[in-house]
Amino acid sequence: MLNSKRENLKMKTPKKVDLANIPTPLEVIKYQNKKFLIKRDDLTGCELSGNKVRKLEYIIADAIKHKANMIFTCGGEQSNHARSTTIAAKKFGLPVKLFLWGSDKRISSGNHFLNKIYGAEIMYLNKSEYEKVNDIMQYQREKMLRKNLNAYVIPEGGSTANGVFGYFTFITELMKQVDLNKIKGIVTAAGSGGTSAGMLAAISYLNLNVQVIAVNVLYSKEIITKKILMLAEALNLEYDLNTRIKSENLVVLDGYSEEGYKSITKDKIKVIRNFAEETGILFDPAYTGKAFVAYNENYLSKNLGMKYIFVHSGGLFGLFGREKEYLG
Repeated sequence: MLNSKRENLKMKTPKKVDLANIPTPLEVIKYQNKKFLIKRDDLTGCELSGNKVRKLEYIIADAIKHKANMIFTCGGEQSNHARSTTIAAKKFGLPVKLFLWGSDKRISSGNHFLNKIYGAEIMYLNKSEYEKVNDIMQYQREKMLRKNLNAYVIPEGGSTANGVFGYFTFITELMKQVDLNKIKGIVTAAGSGGTSAGMLAAISYLNLNVQVIAVNVLYSKEIITKKILMLAEALNLEYDLNTRIKSENLVVLDGYSEEGYKSITKDKIKVIRNFAEETGILFDPAYTGKAFVAYNENYLSKNLGMKYIFVHSGGLFGLFGREKEYLG
């Protein structure tokens, strides 16, 4: 049954462009004398790096298919997704307009700096405006349509049915690197929920008994749970998987971003710095840093690191401009 499903998957795989350096390594490393498995999705590229790149392979292909004249997307001022989208679109000659929660800076840093270097057009929104960002993007798209121009809108985090397919194939990639029958769970940060949704759809379709463990860094536990399940079901319907999404295999580790998406506490920075000094691997403040703190407390400290895989989803550029926090 599993083999026939794999063949069926090959037949149904949507078109993609080549952006990511994959497969990414699955490494065994040691932290505080405890071994664990880390999937290095921070190594999908250099300036075009992180988990968003897997999604964008399918999204950009779809934008080209729909004859897009411009790409619209949104995120925080230091959004990894916005930076990845800008660079990916530019590789295919597509201009980009970003709708960012934040404000312009005289001296930009990190992802914001790269967006400017790559020539993205940027509209800045305050928090209340950003809550209506989908409506704002749609209004801007309609204005372009009146000029016979087609703007392709990518929602927050690239979390669309075709985008999250990038993390469906992540699971089939992982199956070639490790026996998932011996793995209890896969831990990742969850912003918009697309990464977790793609994995959940895959483990449901392939009938794997693996938990998808999401550390929510932006939305509440209730909201991110709904987002992940809705996206997984959207993928299920889009690609006629005809499977039951195993909601019981989704775990949300709550309480690791109480300081807010754009902030990080000193105790978490201490863990990130200790980990970097000991392993040579650096986590970002919005996503992987918080997710690793959760992973360390819940699994690694209990010596379960070879049963629970940690996904390093990237985000390195988000460190820049925060030197005082990290070195203070």
